[in-house]
Amino acid sequence: MRRLEPGDTVALVTPAGPVPVEVLDRAAAALAAWGLVVRRPRTPGTGVPPYLADGDESRAADFQAAWLDPAVAAVIAARGGYGTQRMLDLVDWSALRVAGPKPFAGSSDITALHQAIATHLGWPTLFSPMPAGTFWDDEASEGLRRMLFGPAAPVVLPAAEALSPGIARGPLTGGNLSLLAAGLGTPEQRGATGAIVLLEDVEEQPYRLDRMLTQLLRAGWFDGVAGIALGSWTGCGEPEAVRAVMLDRLCPLGVPILWDLRFGHLPGAATLPLGGEAVLDATTLHLTVTSR
Repeated sequence: MRRLEPGDTVALVTPAGPVPVEVLDRAAAALAAWGLVVRRPRTPGTGVPPYLADGDESRAADFQAAWLDPAVAAVIAARGGYGTQRMLDLVDWSALRVAGPKPFAGSSDITALHQAIATHLGWPTLFSPMPAGTFWDDEASEGLRRMLFGPAAPVVLPAAEALSPGIARGPLTGGNLSLLAAGLGTPEQRGATGAIVLLEDVEEQPYRLDRMLTQLLRAGWFDGVAGIALGSWTGCGEPEAVRAVMLDRLCPLGVPILWDLRFGHLPGAATLPLGGEAVLDATTLHLTVTSR
């Protein structure tokens, strides 16, 4: 996938929630500071219901038009929120396949689009901070910029602790736990066989995390998983309570698990390439993406 260069055009899209004009202005300015030409979304905040950026058809059309436009070098979600799942059936995936791959970045509710792109098209995407998101800061911005512009160098992310020992190798998948659980039974949901799974969430109490993990486990989503990397759990209660849930629900899988990596809903969050080959080492406490 081609790296971006100054002068390229990128499209900000809003597949989920609305973005206030002043926040969208800041988001566009942040990307323009990288030397990019920024195309703003046509659906920033006129949705009915008001928790959506616009109607499902409009949001899907804006995303699709950005991807199909040969002048657009990359597509970046402005923010998450809620609503991405509602537009997936309205995207012409065959048309996107003909247009070919391009960088796509976002996280949180955008996990649904990452899963859809991987399922329908088989292309890598970037699980990244978003320029209109709550946790966008200089460190998060620089991480995404390096991933979009820089050479395909290894990405190394340290963890605080190993919850389960071993070394795992495989492609990265996953993202936001709530969206993965909500996607069960849909055409876009991909299982974790052979993969290293990224998991994170925000404002979900430990019992709800337990419920979502249990749902994924009972549905067989984790069958054949190679390893698990646990990111941020901002607003999810006491860290020890969250850690206890992960030990209880995930350690019986018998695969390497790392705790407290800096991705997800937190300042300075890393950008990680879903679909990229990675090594999870619970001895050195590092997740290393070797190719993307």
